[in-house]
Amino acid sequence: MEIGRLIEGRASSDIVSCSIDMPVRDAVAMLASKRIGALPVIDNGKVAGIFSERDVIYRLAEEGEACLSRPLGEVMTAPPITVERDTLVLNALGLMTRRRIRHLPVVDGETMCGFISIGDLVKARLDEIEHEAEALREYIQTA
Repeated sequence: MEIGRLIEGRASSDIVSCSIDMPVRDAVAMLASKRIGALPVIDNGKVAGIFSERDVIYRLAEEGEACLSRPLGEVMTAPPITVERDTLVLNALGLMTRRRIRHLPVVDGETMCGFISIGDLVKARLDEIEHEAEALREYIQTA
């Protein structure tokens, strides 16, 4: 299954994102209020990086609360690792495992058209496995 199928029906306008100049404090509040683990950081309409819970933890450990006033552009993970609509779910899972990341922007050219988490991919894979198992059960019953 391709990533494009996962994001079908999701409006790109529903993607929660933030700007490169947003203070870390505001982005942390956004993560907490939306109960999410990461935000794509947008600069001039393009994905410039990812701001995640890990970025907060690392910066707090290094700098203390002074980091909360810094703009996201200074603390985000950049450049972002991205996938395209035609990327296979298994390939995206492999990429996330190798790079030790949990979120991926989905891009069409330079435009972000989706944002997926490892949870989205695991759920899609489990659904796919269940569908395959059901097809095998039906085949066995009719053989």
